[in-house]
Amino acid sequence: MQSFKTLARRVVLTMGRYLIVESHTVQAPDGRILPDWPWIITPDYINVLVETTAGKFLVFNQIKYGLPDGTLALIGGYIEPGESPLAAAQREVLEETGYQAEEWVDLGSYLADPNRGIATGSLFLARKAVPVTQPNSDDLEEQEVIFLSRQELEAALDAGDFKLMAWSAAVAFALRALDRAGDNLSRTSED
Repeated sequence: MQSFKTLARRVVLTMGRYLIVESHTVQAPDGRILPDWPWIITPDYINVLVETTAGKFLVFNQIKYGLPDGTLALIGGYIEPGESPLAAAQREVLEETGYQAEEWVDLGSYLADPNRGIATGSLFLARKAVPVTQPNSDDLEEQEVIFLSRQELEAALDAGDFKLMAWSAAVAFALRALDRAGDNLSRTSED
């Protein structure tokens, strides 16, 4: 199989480190030239489903700019330059919730849109989490921490209450990991 080739690129828009839009000239595998192929560069990110030592799942009830009716949300944030996805996940959980987790399960890293760039999302399940400090979040959104039982979490997933694909995927992957491993989940991530 032949690959696409980038023949040229130019920056169309720069908005700090959070968004760069480029226009690429691309050669398709069959030789056709595709001018003005949009390419979007945003930082890679993490999302984490947190399970407490009491077996409850910590999520947010949150309003987002693009979701004015609200959504259930996971802990998430951008990966800082030079930071590993796991370190970013641990940092974000502590900042946004004040919790630390004893076990970390890597649920995988996934491209948001491989044809247009965007970012890679790394998903995690944090287990045996306990509160250790007050949250110190710099999020712009109002958010309320809620704790769901496994049954409530599954019902929320089935009802579409997690309105972002990455959040829904992280919840589904975490539930699958829990089912596969039972209570003895031993596959953990290391820094």
